[in-house]
Parts: sequence; structure tokens; C-alpha cells
Amino acid sequence: MRLTMAIVFAIMIVALIICAIMASRSKKAIGLVVAFAVTCIIFPIVGNLIITVSTSEKLSTIGYYIYFIGMDMIMYSMFYFALRYCRVKKSYKFLRILVVTLSLIDVVQLLLNPLLHHAFATERIVVYGADYYRLIPYFGQTFHRVVCYGILAMIFVIFLIRRATTPRIYAERYSSILICMLIAAIAETYFIFSKTPIDISMIAFGIFGLTLYYFAIHYRSLRLLDRMLSDLVSEMTQSIMFFDSHGGCIWANDAAVAQMGIDRRNFELADAKIEEMFPNLPTINDWTQEYTKGEGEDFRYYILKKQAVRDARGRVTGSFLGIEDKTSEYQELAQQRYLARHDSLTGLYNRDYLYKRILERIDEHPQEGYYIGFLNVKNFKMVNDVFGNAFGDYTLKCIADKLREFVPEGGIYGRITGDLFGFLVPISHFNQERLVKNMTAFVVEEGDVSYSPFVQIGIYEIARGDRDVAVMFDRAHMALTSIKDDYTERVAYYDDHMRSQVLWEQMLSAQVEKAIEEKQIRPYYQPIVDAKGKVVGAEALARWRHPEKGFLNPSDFIPVFEKNGMIADVDRSIWRSACEKLASWKKEGRDMFLSVNISPKDFYFMDVAEELVELTKEYEIDPKNLRVEITETVMMSDIKNRLGILRRLKKAGFIVEMDDFGSGFSSLNLLKDMPVDVLKIDMVFLRESAERDRARTIVHNIIKLSHDLRMTSLTEGVETEEQFKALADMGCHLFQGFYFAKPMTDEEFEEFCRKEK
Repeated sequence: MRLTMAIVFAIMIVALIICAIMASRSKKAIGLVVAFAVTCIIFPIVGNLIITVSTSEKLSTIGYYIYFIGMDMIMYSMFYFALRYCRVKKSYKFLRILVVTLSLIDVVQLLLNPLLHHAFATERIVVYGADYYRLIPYFGQTFHRVVCYGILAMIFVIFLIRRATTPRIYAERYSSILICMLIAAIAETYFIFSKTPIDISMIAFGIFGLTLYYFAIHYRSLRLLDRMLSDLVSEMTQSIMFFDSHGGCIWANDAAVAQMGIDRRNFELADAKIEEMFPNLPTINDWTQEYTKGEGEDFRYYILKKQAVRDARGRVTGSFLGIEDKTSEYQELAQQRYLARHDSLTGLYNRDYLYKRILERIDEHPQEGYYIGFLNVKNFKMVNDVFGNAFGDYTLKCIADKLREFVPEGGIYGRITGDLFGFLVPISHFNQERLVKNMTAFVVEEGDVSYSPFVQIGIYEIARGDRDVAVMFDRAHMALTSIKDDYTERVAYYDDHMRSQVLWEQMLSAQVEKAIEEKQIRPYYQPIVDAKGKVVGAEALARWRHPEKGFLNPSDFIPVFEKNGMIADVDRSIWRSACEKLASWKKEGRDMFLSVNISPKDFYFMDVAEELVELTKEYEIDPKNLRVEITETVMMSDIKNRLGILRRLKKAGFIVEMDDFGSGFSSLNLLKDMPVDVLKIDMVFLRESAERDRARTIVHNIIKLSHDLRMTSLTEGVETEEQFKALADMGCHLFQGFYFAKPMTDEEFEEFCRKEK
């Protein structure tokens, strides 16, 4: 009996040591706590092993000390383990202090037993012919048992509370430890009252230590996992069906039951339901397939996935099929793809996708000849202003419908932006007469409102090797701009002359900065005289003497810079040169003025008033000697802001001239609001009129109007003495034209002034 129990205790000790080492190496957060608890269980077993094999009283007493102190260690370690394992969120600081204090007091009083003899003693007995030393408990031993059972009660309470408050599927991990702990406690109690010499309850303690290690470190409840996975799959919106190794359906979740109409009492019918709903599916495992059913409102899009389930040896033990209804995602993606490619208003291709499709078509049929068309609705802004934005949008939709009618099979069309549309048409299918008829002869009607859009189209023939669609449309647009102001032409083709014009404009634009810096572009002065023929000032006109092209006509470069905005740089240069000239005249004591032109584009690139004021301050000249000359086109947009700028100029002391008065359509309307000092009348108005007498009468009345408004009248383009005298007789104040002098360089103008004196 003694040898058998010694061997059992030794095996238990070795097993617990191994568990303690493995727990300490575990990556789990509770690993060290488990290692400490298992290690503490070893001590009472070691003590009982010594008691069991000992034949001397002294050695047996040492065994009892190890046994009792070990029990204190077990109680403290188990209390700490219970707090961590049961995830007690409250600190329980008081209880921990109490447990530590009681345990330490108990250990101390046990260690004082050799001196006080108050805890226990041993007595020799003979059992089965062998000597044993049985425990004789005193008061100290009773205190020891009260402490241990008290701490054990706390541990039981912690586990019971956790067991009661956790879901049933998690209870197994707590119940198992609780039961083993209870068995060990009952066995220990039995030993105390039985007074047997060998404490067989240590076997229960060893088993408890092994159980503790297993449940805390390695345990995974298969029942828990099965329940969790079952609940998880059942609640999924995706249909899931499981099959055995022979392909028979053994289980389906709620979504599959509802979708397939499966009877839970007979899953064997599921195969027929699947074949009925999704015919011709693969018969093998491990595949994914897209499946579409129905059309229109009945359209559905599914993703089916079947995958085999294999055991540890790789053998197929079954399979599962997932059916996911992705109709809404598919439709949303299709809608997003459509919106990314199409214009939201007209439903035509948008610019980016139009360019992409055109390039793809050219690559698909490189031998085919194509036209690129650029379509514009003339004065479309007026449609929105007069009829409203809603009617304007409806007009664009109607134009889009006309494009659909016109563009033949093999053509591509789309909306580039605003009222600009583009298309590609095979040359072999292009019919200009049909194009003009479809795109120009139609009326947009909505309710009581009707409007006939004026559509103009530029055409570019794609050359072999063309790859940049944006450039193609630029060239078609260039063709369109060639007829922009011609209401008799509807279609224009890009040609070599236009290409040359583009190259010319690019060359001029690239050289303008250097031309200003090197004074290639500089002012020429055309004298302005009074009624007596005396030179009183001049107009500073931009001229370009190109080092390679020679003297450039203003019409060769001014419109180019007006279009690209570089006119602002040219005007700044001319204004500065004019101020330098006025400053030199001021030093010489000469009181003459210079008129400088202001382009409509200048207002977009600078603060015109501030720029001119700063120049007059820099050169210390009187602003009234730097006259600013504008045309009525300056006021065609943003009238309120432009009037504000002119008033600032007037307030600063500048004299404002209105050029080409009478040649436009809105001059009289603007005149009542504009702060103008000088009306400049162009003689071209008089020369080009078939009714000379009527034109002369109009000029005479304009001059009279200027007098009545206390303005100065100035006539430009005077070419003959007869014209000069006639205008002088009408009361005109100032004159300018070839009759007096053409525009000339600074040196030539100074020489002209000296001769005039």
C-alpha cells in the first residue's frame, strides 16, 4: 500500500511539473497564473509523499509542514486564478488583502509550532505491520483548516457567480473546474475525519491540477463551437447548404430554406430544388460561378460557391454550397458604371468615355476613314437667360435625340460639355445634306414655348497616325470657329490654312514675352489734332517689328493675343511706354496727351484702374494726360463691375474715351450710364454707308449730342481735307487719320511735331 501510493504521488508530481512548465511557456495571458497555481498544488503532494514513505517521526513532521504550508499556497494561488479565469472586472482589493493576510498568518503560526507546540503533533501507529506517524491536531491546526476552507468558500462563490451569469454554452469551462475542485475538497474533508495515515485526497488534488491546466490552456468546447457555428450560419443572409460525402443535403440554414423552398423534415429533396433553380451546375467540388435569371424587374444576379470539406488526412468528408443574391450590388455597380460613362442630362457618352470609345473604334478598324464632328449651339446662353434653365436642359436633350437619329451605325457620339457635342462618323456613311437637315431644321417645343436652335458643326478628317482625340476635336472646333459669326454657314471643314493659322498663333504666343522685352512690340503714335490742325496729342498703338517676319500688321497678332489673354501683357507694355513718353514731355514743358487702348480681356487678368493709377504715380504724370480708350464690347459683360472701374478711373483724374461710337448696337443705351468724356467717331461708318446724306446727318447729330452732354467729340479715319472741313463745320473738336499722319515711331512722331511747329 505504501509503495503503491508513493508511486502514484510521484507520477502526479511529475505530471504537474510538466504542466506547470508548459503553462509558463504558453502565449495565453493566463499562462503564468496557471503555472503558479499548478506549481502550488505540487507542494501538498510532495509533503504527503514524504509522510507516506517516512519511517521516522522527524521526517514525517517535515512532510506535514510542507503539506500544510502547501495548502495555504494552493488557496492563495487558486483565489488569484479564480479572479483572472472568471474575468472578475471589479478589483476585489479588500478580499485579496484579506486572503494574503490570512495565508501569511497561518504560515507563520505553523512555523512557530516547534516552539509553541500549538498546531499539531504526531503519534506512531502500526498499520498492516508498518510504522506510520498520524497527525494529532491542536488549536493551530483548527485555525489552519478554517483559513483554508474560508478561502475555498470565496473561490467557490466566484466560480458559482460566473457560472450563473454566463450563457449556458460557456458554462462547461467553469463547471468542470468547479466540480473537480469540489471533489478534491470532499476528499480532503473525508481524510480529515477518517484519520487514515495516508491522504488519498492528494490524488484528487493532482487530478484537479491537471484539469485546471487543460481547461485554462488547451480546452475548446466542441459543443460550444458547434452551437456557435450553427447559430452563426443560421443567421446569415447568404444561403448555406451542407452535403455529405455522397452529395446528399444534410442541413440548410434559414436563408436557404426560404430561398429554395426546402422542407426541414426532408433535406434529401434539396438537390432537386437546386437543379430546378440553377440548372447545369458543375458536379465537382471547389468552384465559383456567376448566375443570372430573369429580365427587367425579375432580373436576379447570384454568386454560387461550392467547396469541399476535408479531414486532417485530406479526405473529402462533405461539402457546402453558398448562394449569395448580389442583385442590388450588381445593379448599383452597373448604375455607377453607366454614370461614369454617360452624361447625366442627355444619356449620351460623356467626354472622357467618348474619347475612349473613339480611340477604340479607330484601333478596331484602322483602315476605315473617319470624320470627327464638333457641334455647337450658337448663343445657347440666351436660351437659358430668356426661357430658363429647365427649357435649356430640355433643348439639350432634344439635340441629343437628333444626334441619335443622325449618327449612322458605326458612329459614336456624346456630350463634351455644356452645349458642345461631338461625334465620330465613318466617311463612307457620312451624308452632309442629311446632317444639316437633322441638326439644323428642327424646333424645340415645350408647352407654349418654342425655339429653333441654331446649330453649327466643325468637321475634321482623321489623318493616319492620329492618336490624340482631344487634338482632333480641337481641330474640328477650329473649323467651327471659322464660321462662328456667319449665320449662312452651318458646316465647316478643317483645312491646311487653319493648321497654318494655329502654328502661326503658337509661334507668336511663344515669342511675345521676348518681343516685349526687346522692344520688338512698342507703341506707334498717330497724331490727334484740333480744329485748327494743331497736334494736341496722339494715340499709342501697339506695333510689332518682327526680326524675321518684318513689320506685322496689327490684325496678324492683336486678335491672337485677344483670344489667348496675352493682350494684357502687351497692353501693360504700351501703357508703360506711354507713361515714359508723357514723363519726358513733362520735363520739356510740353502739355500733350496720349490715348491708350484697354482690351476687354484686360479686366480678367488685372485690376485695370489700380494698374493705371500706379503707373501715373510711378512716372509722376497728370492722369488727365493718359487717356483711356474703350470700346462698347468692354461693357458687353459684367456691366456693373466695369462701370465701377471706369468711375474709379474718372475719380483718379483720367479722361475716358469711347471708341467707335455709333458703329455698335447698344452705344446709346450704355451712354446714359457710362462716365465717358470723349466720343470717338469712326469715319468708316460714313464711308461704307450707301446713304451718304443720312449717314452725314447721323454723324452731325452724334457731334451735337456730345456737345449737349458736355463731351468732347473726336473723329478718326479722316482721310481728306474735305472730310476734315465738313466735320469741323459740324463742330467736331478733335481729329485723327491718314490725312494728318499715319501711326509712326517715337522718333518719327517727334520729328513730325517739330515740323508742325
